[in-house]
Amino acid sequence: MAIDGAGKGRPRERGMTPEERKVIFASSLGTMFEWYDFFVYGALAAIFSKQFFAGVNDTAAFIFALLVFAAGFAVRPFGALVFGRLGDLVGRKYTFLVTILVMGFSTFLVGLLPTYSSVGILAPILLVLLRMLQGLAIGGEYGGAATYVAEHVPARRRGAYTSWIQMTATAGLFLSLLVILACRSLMAPEHFDMWGWRVPFLLSALLLGVSVWIRLRLDESPVFKRMQAEGKGSKAPLRESFANWKNLKIVLLALFGLSMGEAVVWYTGQFYALIFLTQVLKVEPQTANLLVAGGLVIGTPFFIFFGFFSDRIGRKPIIMTGCLLAALTYMPIFHGITHFANPALERAQETAPVVVTADPAQCSLQFNPVGTAAFTSSCDVAKSALVKRGVPYANEKAPAGSVAQIHVGGALIVSYEATASGAKDEAARFDAALTAALAQARYPAKADPTEINAPMVVLLIGLLVIYAALTYGPIAAMLVELFPARIRYSSLSLPYHIGNGWFGGFMPPVAFAVIAATGNIYDGLWYPIIIAAICFVIGVLFLPETKDREIHHAA
Repeated sequence: MAIDGAGKGRPRERGMTPEERKVIFASSLGTMFEWYDFFVYGALAAIFSKQFFAGVNDTAAFIFALLVFAAGFAVRPFGALVFGRLGDLVGRKYTFLVTILVMGFSTFLVGLLPTYSSVGILAPILLVLLRMLQGLAIGGEYGGAATYVAEHVPARRRGAYTSWIQMTATAGLFLSLLVILACRSLMAPEHFDMWGWRVPFLLSALLLGVSVWIRLRLDESPVFKRMQAEGKGSKAPLRESFANWKNLKIVLLALFGLSMGEAVVWYTGQFYALIFLTQVLKVEPQTANLLVAGGLVIGTPFFIFFGFFSDRIGRKPIIMTGCLLAALTYMPIFHGITHFANPALERAQETAPVVVTADPAQCSLQFNPVGTAAFTSSCDVAKSALVKRGVPYANEKAPAGSVAQIHVGGALIVSYEATASGAKDEAARFDAALTAALAQARYPAKADPTEINAPMVVLLIGLLVIYAALTYGPIAAMLVELFPARIRYSSLSLPYHIGNGWFGGFMPPVAFAVIAATGNIYDGLWYPIIIAAICFVIGVLFLPETKDREIHHAA
């Protein structure tokens, strides 16, 4: 390794070599394919709610589908521990070769799963198991890719070069949306809902073959090879990472002052934006995919730009700016998305507000991860019916024991108990009355395509993606720089995947459940706003700047 004139073991700065280009290209392409595998499920959550959770009401089914998506996130920290340890013990290259094999095979098998109508409860159980395998794999992938690239590239370009890895998550989401759009355009909607949704998963076999071929051509990280040759590698990376307070406090700071804020900003700006369009604003799925894809086209180059910029001014100010902007502007941005994507809904809410009057004791938070609760009270029935239709509502307290009522402008619709005798007839009566009242008040069943201001929606989603780029573009370089080489894979993987797996991954189901409970379509945004604000405060006060740190030494 070339040493600079100061003789401090720092690599001499130079242009990108062919080997570095191969490392960045191969690592980024393989990681993008792995993110595609992981995210294609989230983009099809509405279909999975029908195919795998047919035994519950529509609102609960969609929340369950999002929870299965989140199940993959829940196990990511465990994947970080397992594969992080392997990466510090046996090497970066072979560890993230294993992760892509696990991801590819589990994604392919999702495309072969029987549905609820075929095998009943076994279908969602198998789906959860495969999503957990995907989560374990992605838990080992990111730390390996970020570490591998950072240990190959010049110090003064570390932010720019590792930002290609950061762009792969958004690129994987973009690729999944393109494949889904192509499949939808080639078949009738009912065929896609019945069996066409399997095609994007089955295509992962092709992506797996390409990814494995690419990664087999890579060499091991030069930093890891030097550590092994000098006998300076860690023998117990997990103990050194998490049982040593000096390193553990950096892990905790990386989680609460960096990763958790980045996670909620990323998932709000991309995944939740898609869910908000389709499930709340009732934009047709193919149109919503195109709108989000347009926003991704605008925002994705900024991942590279902010990585490059962080090499000039530092990682910390860029990431903290993203958290602060998100906390301050999410509410007006999502109000703007409603205004431009479904103006009829906005008008109806102003002229004929909907109010649910119910006994609070009968109203449940329709968030039940283990599926043991049944939401059958008159309050739950009323709120679920409104959420299913994408209708915002306010809540008013009623006397104890009273049956819930829905006020739509001047109309009154009495709800019913789903477990009472004659509930089937009552359901038909209630549904007809509510549909008529909402139509009379001009609440749209779906967003009118002719009223959607597509350029403005795309621009607002693009702004959300730029926020994600602010927090995500420089983060790989910063995480790598926070930890010593001998335990780097383990140390950076865990806080990153707790932040993204738990704080970020549970954002969509928590937000949707909050909307179902409160009736305010914007209340779910308080989750990412609060998390981003807390992260901003901790990061500004305690997070060190790492731009000029040496990363090539074992200790």
